[in-house]
Amino acid sequence: MILVKVQTKLMGNIFEFCALSENEKVGNEQIACGVNEVKRIEKLFTTFSDDSVTNEVNKQAGIRPVTVPDEFYNLVFRAQKISSLTQGYFDLSYGSLDKDFWNFNKSLTHLPDKHEAKKSVHLIDYRNIVLDSESKTVYLKNKGMRIGFGGIGKGYAADCAKRVMMQAGVENGIVSAAGDLNAWGYQEDGSPWTVGIANPNLKQSYFSTLNITNKSVATSGNYEKYAVINNQLYSHTINPRTGYPIRGIKSVTVITTNAELADAMATPISIMGVVEGLNFINQINGIECILVDDANKLYVSNNIKIN
Repeated sequence: MILVKVQTKLMGNIFEFCALSENEKVGNEQIACGVNEVKRIEKLFTTFSDDSVTNEVNKQAGIRPVTVPDEFYNLVFRAQKISSLTQGYFDLSYGSLDKDFWNFNKSLTHLPDKHEAKKSVHLIDYRNIVLDSESKTVYLKNKGMRIGFGGIGKGYAADCAKRVMMQAGVENGIVSAAGDLNAWGYQEDGSPWTVGIANPNLKQSYFSTLNITNKSVATSGNYEKYAVINNQLYSHTINPRTGYPIRGIKSVTVITTNAELADAMATPISIMGVVEGLNFINQINGIECILVDDANKLYVSNNIKIN
């Protein structure tokens, strides 16, 4: 058996597929199944294509409900459950954020007025995403509302790619989607997969590793996009309640059974902060997290072992 790896750009991110296969030809064929599955999901959920289901839902905001495919409906339904669980810190209608208001580049040198900031998030409210299970429709109550799958889509795609690769015969493999990773089975020598937890200060290095099998890991950090105002670092993640960028946490790593949930949980924990975030995770079975705060201090939830 050999480990076959393929790296390619999908959903605007670098995806890496690994399969322990009998030879390179078979491995590449198995990985192609995973790549095609991610392409299919991207077409369905993207906001960058006029004819996607997401854009049709957004276009009809405040006008009428839109009948959507079962797969689309089910992901929105699960996302709504996560929104409820996290008290709205995870929210598909985050796509309604006024992007022109927040521009995380060198020109952002001061925090805006509190009332203006609050106005930039006034359309974000998962409770205004109305689902009808009978007719399988999604309706955004207010004109100008938008949904987007940036906080859950890569994780969902990684789960789907894993499923089709397993159907193609991959018993041991990894799908990695720019910070969201799904690993199953074992390495060639029978040991678990080793996953590096990125150092928020040095993107290409790791400050610890985890040994995992049949688990998913998602990492969200402010090292990609941020602003420094009065010597204080502000993340590009905006708190949907205040309209202000979050501060205090440099990175969040979530470990759980599937990449969709890991992906969706990373942002809410960032917004909650260290104390509330850890307390929240410690109350849920089967999910763990690692946090790094602005002072580079490492925090871990109960029952977690890092190397």
